[in-house]
Amino acid sequence: MSSFDLKNETEVKEYIDKLGVEYRFGCYSEKKPEVCHLLGDYLEGIRKDFEKAAKVYRSNCDDYNYGKSCLKYGNYTFLGKGRTSEKGDPAKAFSYYEKGCTLNDPDACLHSGLLLVSKLMPKEITRDVTKGFELLKKSCEMNNAGACFYLSGMYISGVLKEEYQQQQQQAAKAAESKPTAEQRPPGAYVVERNMEKAFEFAYKACELRNMYACANLSQMYAKGDGTPRDEKKAEKYKKLALEMQDEIKKQQQLTFQQGLNPT
Repeated sequence: MSSFDLKNETEVKEYIDKLGVEYRFGCYSEKKPEVCHLLGDYLEGIRKDFEKAAKVYRSNCDDYNYGKSCLKYGNYTFLGKGRTSEKGDPAKAFSYYEKGCTLNDPDACLHSGLLLVSKLMPKEITRDVTKGFELLKKSCEMNNAGACFYLSGMYISGVLKEEYQQQQQQAAKAAESKPTAEQRPPGAYVVERNMEKAFEFAYKACELRNMYACANLSQMYAKGDGTPRDEKKAEKYKKLALEMQDEIKKQQQLTFQQGLNPT
C-alpha cells in the first residue's frame, strides 16, 4: 500500500477503508486464517464493532483452527464482550482457551491453566490443579513469561490437595497452629514445595522479562533459596527488576500522553 499523510484526514480514512477491504478479501475470498484474525483485530481496534469482531474470531477458531482467534473469542466470551446479553460464560470461554492451547497458542494455555488452578475460579469451572499445572507448563515451554512466573510461585508455596486445604482453613478458624510441611503426610500436596524448581522457573520468567520473577530471583540469591547464595547476583536482578519497573512507568506515561494535543 502506498505511503500516505497521517495529517490528512481524507487520506487516513481512505487508508483505513482500503485496509478493511484487503482484510475482508484475504479472509472471505482467499480464506487465510491469519488475515481473518487481522480482520477481527481491525473490527475490534479500528471499527469498534465488537459483535462482528467476536463472530470473526469465533469462525476463525471453529472453521480454521487458528489458535490466536480461539484465545480472543475466549476472552470475549469470558467477559461477555460482543454479546447482546453482555453476560460472561466462563465454561464456554475455557473450552475456547483449551482449544487454543491444543493449537499451541501460549496465552491460551496460560488462561486455561489459570482458570483451573485458581482458588477464585468461577463456579462454572471445576478446579483441577494437576491439569492446570500441565497447561501452565506447556505455556512456559512456549516461552510465556507469566506462566513460568506462576509455576515458580506454585513451587515456592506448594499446592495442597483440597482436603488438606480445608483442614488448614478449619485450623485457622479455630486459632490452632497450622501443620508444617514436614508434619503433613506424603501425598498431601498436588504440587510439592520445591525451591530448586521454583528458582528454575523464576530464572526463565526473568529471562523472558517478567519483572516480578526478577524480583523473586533477587530474593532467592540473597537468601540462598533454591540456589547458592550470591549477593552480586541478588543485586544484579534487583537492579534489573527496578529498571523494568521504570520502563513500565514510562510506557504508561506515554500511553496517557498520546491523547494530549501538543502545545
